[in-house]
Amino acid sequence: MNKIYPSAAKALEGIVRDGQLLAVGGFGLCGIPEALIDALCASGVKDLTVISNNAGVDGFGLGKLLDTRQITKMISSYVGENKEFERQFLSGELKLEFTPQGTLAEKLRAGGAGIPAFYVRTGVGTLIAEGKEAREFDGHQYILEHALVPEVSLVKAWKADKSGNLIFRRTARNFNPAVAMAGKLTVVEVEEIVETGTFDPDAVHLPGIYVHRIVLNVTPEKRIEQRTVTSKGV
Repeated sequence: MNKIYPSAAKALEGIVRDGQLLAVGGFGLCGIPEALIDALCASGVKDLTVISNNAGVDGFGLGKLLDTRQITKMISSYVGENKEFERQFLSGELKLEFTPQGTLAEKLRAGGAGIPAFYVRTGVGTLIAEGKEAREFDGHQYILEHALVPEVSLVKAWKADKSGNLIFRRTARNFNPAVAMAGKLTVVEVEEIVETGTFDPDAVHLPGIYVHRIVLNVTPEKRIEQRTVTSKGV
């Protein structure tokens, strides 16, 4: 089975549609599948619900899909770096299912492991708990969180072999393995593709059974977020 596609657009062809639940890997701008996000934007699909730790920044990453109004709901943990996100949310144009970061990671992991739901203490007594089933274990309250199983997952890795076995690079691994495992169909953008059998099996971070399509992007932009502070005395 050939998993390699000639372009990001071809890799998404026939699998993305209006109204889908998608998951996108990355943390901030680190480890985001830039080419796949651009191809998703160019596809014109709309009314998307997107699972991602955050929503890129203005004009880059998932921020591009906010600019074009292709996303109607985000399931996210941190949304503080995108002014357009803020504007759309406060105006009621964009729905947000705000999810604690560890809970978001576990919801994806559970989806990939076939676990439909789990109990967690995080969020008890807050807005996060509203409308959710609660139970007591060992004297503590827990709320029930449901797993996430996106129809399509978009993932960034460093290297892949032709069978889809993946190696991630340092902190760019972040949410990507969990996103890949959770998706019913996973598309991966990589910087290098090698022959099957090239990797030491112990070096593989994610086995190819979770990967359905691969696209090569040898020149990702890899933007770096910079902390900006006010000068003392200003």
